[in-house]
Parts: sequence; C-alpha cells; structure tokens
Amino acid sequence: MNQENGIKPLDKWTWEIPERFNIGVACSDRHLEGGRDRTAMIVEDAERGTTETTYGELALLTDWFAQLLRNLDVDVGERVLIRLPNSLHYPIAFLGTMKRGAVSTPTSTLLVAEEVRYLAQDSEAAVLVTDKSMWPELESSLSDLDSIRYILLAGDGPMPTSADARVLDLDAYMAAIHEVEPPEPTRADDPAYLVYTSGTTGHPKGVLHAHRSLLGRLPASSYWFDFADEDRILHSGKFNWTYVLGSGLMDPLYNGKTVVVYEGPNNPTVWPELLAKHSCTIFIGVPTIYRQIIQKTTYAATDLPALRHCMSAGEHLCDEMLAAWRDRFGMDVYEAIGMSEISYYLSQTVSRPIRAGSAGFPQPGHQVRLLDADLVEAGVDEEGMICMPLDDPGLFLRYWNRPEETAQCQHNGWFFTGDYARRDKDGYIWFMGRRDDIINTFGYRVSPHEVERVMKNHPGVADCVAIGEEIATNKTLVAACVILHPQAKITADDLLDFGEQHLAGYKRPKMVHVLQEFPRTKNGKVIRSRLKLEIEARKAS
Repeated sequence: MNQENGIKPLDKWTWEIPERFNIGVACSDRHLEGGRDRTAMIVEDAERGTTETTYGELALLTDWFAQLLRNLDVDVGERVLIRLPNSLHYPIAFLGTMKRGAVSTPTSTLLVAEEVRYLAQDSEAAVLVTDKSMWPELESSLSDLDSIRYILLAGDGPMPTSADARVLDLDAYMAAIHEVEPPEPTRADDPAYLVYTSGTTGHPKGVLHAHRSLLGRLPASSYWFDFADEDRILHSGKFNWTYVLGSGLMDPLYNGKTVVVYEGPNNPTVWPELLAKHSCTIFIGVPTIYRQIIQKTTYAATDLPALRHCMSAGEHLCDEMLAAWRDRFGMDVYEAIGMSEISYYLSQTVSRPIRAGSAGFPQPGHQVRLLDADLVEAGVDEEGMICMPLDDPGLFLRYWNRPEETAQCQHNGWFFTGDYARRDKDGYIWFMGRRDDIINTFGYRVSPHEVERVMKNHPGVADCVAIGEEIATNKTLVAACVILHPQAKITADDLLDFGEQHLAGYKRPKMVHVLQEFPRTKNGKVIRSRLKLEIEARKAS
C-alpha cells in the first residue's frame, strides 16, 4: 500500500480534527504552495469540447464566487442550490459556496422542474446556480418562488430571455470582482453541504454534512483509492451524486490529484477512450459501466498502459464481471459501501485479497459494529445491523428539518444505518442490505414511495406500488404495479409517458403491471415481497 499523504497502516488510525476547517479552502488553496500550476480538473464535454483548470485558477475562481455571494448578501448558513452539468462551474459553485460559509446543495440535472421546486422549497435556498440551457425549463416552476433571491446562470452563449429580475449572468458578475475577502473561518462542525436522498414519505430528504465530513472521508481516500504520485482519476458519474462528490471531487482535490469527468451521452467506448487520452491511472464507476466496457468494446490492458487501479460502488459488481475484468485488464476492481449519511465506510483494499461478494473491511477510524436488537455485537457469521458511534467525524449532522427521523436512527450513542451484514471468521464483511424496500437500480437508490406518490396523481390510477424488478443478473428496473379506476381508458404506455413527464429518468417506471388487487396484511398494508412473487409468477406463465 502506498504511504504518501499520511496513509497509515490498516490497523491504525488517529483522527486529527482541527477546531476550524473549511472544505472549500482545503480542496483549492491547500495546494497553492508548490502546486499552483498543477491541473486540478479536466472536463470532456461532448458538445463543448475539453476545458481544464489549475489549482491556482480554482482557488481564485472559488474566491470570486464566495465574494459574489457576499456581495449579494447571502449569509453564512444560507443554502445555495446547484443544478449544473459536469463542468468547471460545478467545483467553483460547490467549493465557493462553502468558502463563503454558506451551504452547498447539489441536485441532479435529471430532475424535472417540479422536483427542483420541491428541493428549493424544502432547503429554503437563497440562490439557484444552473446552466443557461437549463433555465427555460425551470423558469415557469420557480418564477413565483420568492425564497430564491437570485438565479445565477453559467455556461456558454447569450443569456436566455427572461422577465425575472433575479436572473444574473454568473461569469459576468464574477469577472467584475477585483477584491475578495478571506474565506469564512468555519468550524469543523459547521454545516457545509446538504444532499438529498430517497425518503420514506414520498419526498427526498435532506442530509446535512459538516465541514469535518471531508476529514471523515480520509480513510476511504487512503484505503480504497490507494493514491500515488501524479494520479489522474476518471469518474464516470455526475457531481450531484454523493458517490461522485466525494470520490470524484473532494477526495482527489484534497489530495492534490487531477480529476477527469465527462458530460455527454453514455457510450461504452467513451470511458476507455478518455482513460487513454488523459493517461488516467484510476478509474471509478458503477457495475453497469464496467459491464458495458467488457460486453460492448474490445479495449484491453495494452490499450490503457497508465491504468493501475479501478473502483466501483452503488451496487455489487457480480463475480462473473469481476473475473472478466481481471481477465481483460489484469487488475481488480475494488468495491466500497456507503450511504448519504456517512459516505464510504466499508471497502476492499489492496492490502488484503478480494473475496468475491464480500464488502471487504471496515475502514480504519470507523468503529463499525454489527449489533443485534439488544445492542450486543453479533458473533461470527451472525447477522447484525451496521452501526457506528455518533462521534464519527464522517457522520452527518442531521436530517434537514426532520428532527424525529434524526432521533429514530440514533440510539445509546450509536448511529443505526438500517443496513445489515455479517462478519466471517477472517473479518471480511458480507453485506446483506436494508430491511426496507428501497430500489437499487443501476447504482441509484430510488424510494418506491416517491414513485408511488407521483404515479397516483394520474387520474386513471386508483393505487400504485413501485418495486424493483430484476430482469437479469444485477439488472434491476423500476416497475409500477397499478390498480386502475373502473372504466379508466389508459394503457401501460400512457402510464410510462406520465412517469417520464414527472420523474427523473432513473426514478421513472420502465415497466407497468396492471392488477386487480394487491396482497395485503390484515391491517391493509401491501405485502411487497408477495407482490414481487406474484409478478414473477405472471412473467413465468
């Protein structure tokens, strides 16, 4: 294992959390001495071409963004909603917001306008940062939302026509700044960024993280990445996803590496092409991407001589695909498991052999315990809930405006993840998942309640239950099981179109099953496990 950047042996870790710490500063200004001209980020855009920035430029631009927020009277702690494609503007807005002491709030470009409106309302965002090309689709939904005081538009080309006086040209306003104040001296425990994850009420819920969360990620960046000198990291995801915010933005920048990201259509050949073009040493993706490269390209190890380390998360990489990757590229793919509340705390590592199917080991520093209902440590090969102490520096602060939900996952000094696992005699962790109904599809976690809430709004739908339907090994799609109103004249295609209009692409149902009734308990609760069996039986008949 590489020992640079303070990486400690696997069995030792000491947390060093200063009183004051700022993620924006740590990911840009930290590298100015001796690394000002080092490339921080390269963006490959299928339409706009290649752009890049150095650490010196990133530090200056994030200072300007922070100063712009000050000039607009955005206070410490206020939320800045970020809806941008993978671009240089993303780290500028994300890190610059935190330099101001405000709270960065990333959101997906896949969300439709009404979903963005909900996040803007729930977070009470003072500012929206989005691309010029995206504002027209959002304007009608946000025009009457008075809580947003400014809309900052980034990107190339002229400003779109808008009657909204709040709309400003981000680059023009930043270019007019000539003096900047120092970054906000935030405390390590101060709020830094707010991410949204699938909730149990049919709406996403906010997960608020402190600036110390970046330091809480250091075991992951050390033992999962295995950083070396002059690393170039290509991540296949979008910055709005917590997986990418951490492993594709904060971790590499904090460690002074070069990040390569892509914006454009998903083509299996684009990833090996970018790995070769930029001599990337580390590749990070989801199992779907690895599967596409193996099945739909002929690239092999000789085509990617610089590549030395591969990582995956979001869902399990099946044994067959791991074997195929080893055979084609001569290297392992190291997996990790995390969640929005604490990022990645279990991972495979180069210091120990991979056991296919295992999540690896708890990362040093994270005192992971598998506890039973009596908070007693589960024995070897016994199932227990994954729990961590509440003083773990990587743990989130709280759920946004949901004190009851925050309290529900905190017990006797422990954070209850809701995920279950077992530990074998050699210490390997075998992940068993959640005992709830969250749908894992292509690396995304989708709340069935959110899908159901939307689909029930269709005038022809009397009831709806969303499930994850496995159509092939490690390939799960969102399916809507519906009961129609009597005399409703609608088809499955009508419902698929409705989902497309009102839900992000990864959330919308890809299949519809029309039923007469759902299996229920005596109390009327749908028995989802039995419903899934019934759907499988229908398919087999």
